[in-house]
Amino acid sequence: MSEGKARAALSAYKFFGSVISPVLHPYLAYRTHQGKEDGIRKRERFGYAGAERPESLPLVWIHAASVGETLAVAPIARQISADGLCVLMTTGTRTSADIVEKRLSDCVIHQYVPLDVTSAVRRFLDHWQPDLAIFAESELWPMTLRQLSERNVPQVLVNARLSDRSFERWKKAHWFAEALIENFALIIAQSEIDAERYRLLGAGLVSVAGNLKADSEAPSVDEDALKEISAAIGDRPVWAALSTHSGEELAAATCHIGLKRRHKGLLTVIVPRHADRGNEIAEELRSTGLRVVQRSTGGVPSDVTDIFLGDTMGEMGLYLRLSEIAFIGKSLVGEGGQNPMEPAILGRAVLSGRFVQNFRDVYQRLLEDGACAIVKDEAGLTREVDALLKDPERRSAMGTAGQTSVAAMRGAQERTMKALLPYLNPLKLAISLEKRSHNGRAS
Repeated sequence: MSEGKARAALSAYKFFGSVISPVLHPYLAYRTHQGKEDGIRKRERFGYAGAERPESLPLVWIHAASVGETLAVAPIARQISADGLCVLMTTGTRTSADIVEKRLSDCVIHQYVPLDVTSAVRRFLDHWQPDLAIFAESELWPMTLRQLSERNVPQVLVNARLSDRSFERWKKAHWFAEALIENFALIIAQSEIDAERYRLLGAGLVSVAGNLKADSEAPSVDEDALKEISAAIGDRPVWAALSTHSGEELAAATCHIGLKRRHKGLLTVIVPRHADRGNEIAEELRSTGLRVVQRSTGGVPSDVTDIFLGDTMGEMGLYLRLSEIAFIGKSLVGEGGQNPMEPAILGRAVLSGRFVQNFRDVYQRLLEDGACAIVKDEAGLTREVDALLKDPERRSAMGTAGQTSVAAMRGAQERTMKALLPYLNPLKLAISLEKRSHNGRAS
């Protein structure tokens, strides 16, 4: 019965995709106008190739939805390429495409991922003909998975995780989850909890490698921009609220108002998760009487600036280096949390709200090592920021503990590559045999 329900659901999904296909062009045009799509390359979203497929070479397709996933799998993409395999990397956002261009353009071909409708996926696969498909974290697109299976392309999910909310949703439709998850030849999970959840939803072969983000390097920074802004700030006390969601910017501003009399010259750096909210946030904060400078307008904080608003993408490395204190958002007002790895790698004292289900294992490790403090509410945030501003030794100790925590969590890349070997080795062997054959013909 469950199998029949799954087939019916997949058929309905496929039919829905065909029905909405005519409106996808105006939808993407709207997103392009909003700056969320690359207008020059939007045909790639319909499966039209923007580059040629290298002939006679096995091709590994790696998909990473957004920035975090891209950074996590970038070292794997480079390592696979170094083994002589052709790597096609797809992403779904402009910012992640920029990261691929900056970090991987010498070793991968980048395309935007096709929309999960039959015509686009078929067009994409007909051109690229991948020999192996690797997806990052929790990418479960029905038509893509189904068409890859029909073509007998092995599929692997790496750095896999399932949040509490996602797991509860999938459990209610376990028959549909199983129909999708069974397409994966292997799932490489971040933790034992994630692995068990995938097994309960019907996964076959599941292993645990840890979180690939622990193997990431410190985020890069424009040194000239850092020098300019650091010089403008001088020796003012600074704290940062990063990856904030709606409501958390106002909480950070309230914290600033409560502390600026105790800490002369206090500067608060606020970096929203979605930079396109910058003007809206600036207006909200200015309405409270605070003086706000927006990074997106090229502004540099002056002596009287209250809030330096980091409403740009791709500059987290800059914002993290402006303060030794980093509150990580989507944890106080939002729910699920954001990844605290980057501030920990840079030795920042990490603060967070209670709602960190999506990164429970990482936060647990940071808490055990004394690298992080959890606050209950806005008042708790104010108390912790106040305490850390007063205590440079505690800030330093928390930062050092965070770096120690991350070091202990490293190794996921090596374990992931080892788990991928049964799928990569046949492709490397094919290259070796082709070279021998070519050399034999040449001689």
